[in-house]
Amino acid sequence: MPAPHLAEFVSAYVLETEEHLGAANTHLLATETALRAGESNLRGVREVFRALHTVKGLSAMVGVEPVVTLSHRMEALLRSADRSQSRLPLGAVDVLLRGVQAIEQRVSAFRDGRAVEPAPLALLREIDSFDAEAPTAATGRLELDLPPELASKLGAAELEQLQSGLAAGKHAVCVSFEPSTEKAERGVTIKVVREALEKLGEIVKVVPVALQGSASGAGLAFAIILLTAHEHAQIAAAVDDAISISSIAAPTQLPASPLEVELGVREHDLETQQQGFVRVNVARLDESVERLSALIVNRFRMNRAIAKLASAGVDTRELLQIQNESGRQLRDLRAAIFRVRMVPTADLLERIPLLVRGLRRAVDRAVNVQIDAGTTEVDKAVAERLFPALVHLVRNAVDHAIETPDERVRRGKPAEGLLKISCAARSDTWLELSVEDDGRGIDREAVARKARREVPASEAALLELLCEPGLSTREVATTTSGRGMGMEIVKRTIEQLGGELFLRTELGVGSTFVLRVPLSLSIVDGFSFECRTQRFVVPVASVDEIIEVDDASLVHSPASTRGGARVAMLERRGQVVPLLSLAGVLGLPEAGSDKKALIVRRGAEAVAFAVDRMLGQQEVVVRPLEDQLVRVRGVAGATDLGDGKPTLVLDLAGLGAALSRRELELRS
Repeated sequence: MPAPHLAEFVSAYVLETEEHLGAANTHLLATETALRAGESNLRGVREVFRALHTVKGLSAMVGVEPVVTLSHRMEALLRSADRSQSRLPLGAVDVLLRGVQAIEQRVSAFRDGRAVEPAPLALLREIDSFDAEAPTAATGRLELDLPPELASKLGAAELEQLQSGLAAGKHAVCVSFEPSTEKAERGVTIKVVREALEKLGEIVKVVPVALQGSASGAGLAFAIILLTAHEHAQIAAAVDDAISISSIAAPTQLPASPLEVELGVREHDLETQQQGFVRVNVARLDESVERLSALIVNRFRMNRAIAKLASAGVDTRELLQIQNESGRQLRDLRAAIFRVRMVPTADLLERIPLLVRGLRRAVDRAVNVQIDAGTTEVDKAVAERLFPALVHLVRNAVDHAIETPDERVRRGKPAEGLLKISCAARSDTWLELSVEDDGRGIDREAVARKARREVPASEAALLELLCEPGLSTREVATTTSGRGMGMEIVKRTIEQLGGELFLRTELGVGSTFVLRVPLSLSIVDGFSFECRTQRFVVPVASVDEIIEVDDASLVHSPASTRGGARVAMLERRGQVVPLLSLAGVLGLPEAGSDKKALIVRRGAEAVAFAVDRMLGQQEVVVRPLEDQLVRVRGVAGATDLGDGKPTLVLDLAGLGAALSRRELELRS
């Protein structure tokens, strides 16, 4: 566990480190692609160097020494390649990727409070074997004007970092900061000091120092070892003169590598680059959504109170005007909060190339992955739940769909398979993500034989069959597939998100899976309606159309039922649509008057549900039903419309699909 005085840094450290490690992976993969094509990627190498350099500094600050060791050795390899102006060996990229993975594992352990394992010696030896300077890297004795208790805290990585910084013409200084109540009241804390110093130079180490008989009563001070090109007065002015500064080493005249020169330029511009951004804990955003949800429920209560006053003859025109303005402000606030929660889909997809690289080697496939993330954004909660489903689809594409290089050549295809992943927004409420491959396609007859079912007549029926639990087209399970759970997990995830899954496939040509999910989940626009004196809500985005029910235009079939409800047929724009009584489907009393119908669509199939009357459209707060004992297919959650009573939010599209599946099962 991190020490108590470092607890405030842990979440920020983990978040920033994960961002830099993600960037390192991306640039290492781009470098590997360039090297395989016989090209170099100097920019990518320098971006990896910068990312690892930052990770090393952050890890030194919070005392995660195994990460410091790993990132330092990897950084030294990249610096060596840059100084010698030689192309980074292809094998070195593989070692560096494994090094990043090892760092990720140790950062996760530190985040979770587990013991951080030492840097693996075998991996360190592999890294050093690619470093031309490693065998002769004799770091001369570095004279530092530091007290022995501070100097003893500096490891080999920090000493070499100091030596490199001094060689680049920077000064090494020790900044001392003693927290106090008076300073905290002025907003000057160790966190503020650290962030200010990061803009002025390169923090090598932050060392907590116990104080004896401190006048401030804090009992703890911080010694910050800093490499900087700024004068003492500039440093002091940047942190409100709340520090003391002493020089510990002067610049040397040794030449700096191009990487170090470019790094110094980047640090000089750091303040400009970081302006306008702030890191926010997701829990705080969730709390904001909860407060917004309470305001929306209160607005419903206010509407009911105003209606009650109006029915008693009270003039409520001014109250209605205020309420309408409040409603507009709440919608604006909702949009603002959700914009903060949105993350680029590029962040969702950035780990896919690394996943494909590992699969490529595990199953002996040559695969080129192309990603088009566009500029679409999605709620962080949706992205986190969607990613595992995406991983299963990518695994299936590489392991099942794309042929081996020899097989592809025999079929007249390029030896290297192609996997395309693209994202696009469909209206303001839906995200569409497609996973397309140019592999062998899906053999319907083979799938039907494996499942012991009839051959699916459509792609929708084929998809339903593929998503059956336990169904796999492989005879033997491997480390990547064959257990028959992947597609079932994909289907369940998409249904839980209130989305849809589609399939297009052509034998010998390839397959495309399309995932359609809402951009956000917790607060949605919904239609409220009444069915046999009970109120329900359905999301606006899931309703294709609302129509009047005209008994004269319906065709009834006594023998046709779905889910216990009689089915009538109606014609809509040249298409015959089954019409079900929602009361019959839900087991409510049949006596009633179905005057309206909600048409929903699941893929190409449309279903209409008859209800008594529509009540209106409004923003609703959806609370998911997490308890397995009360979860029912077709019920997405519950909401409060202001009367304190729970109102069910229905997933009519999912309900219609479930009834269709039940009908198919009965026929088989």
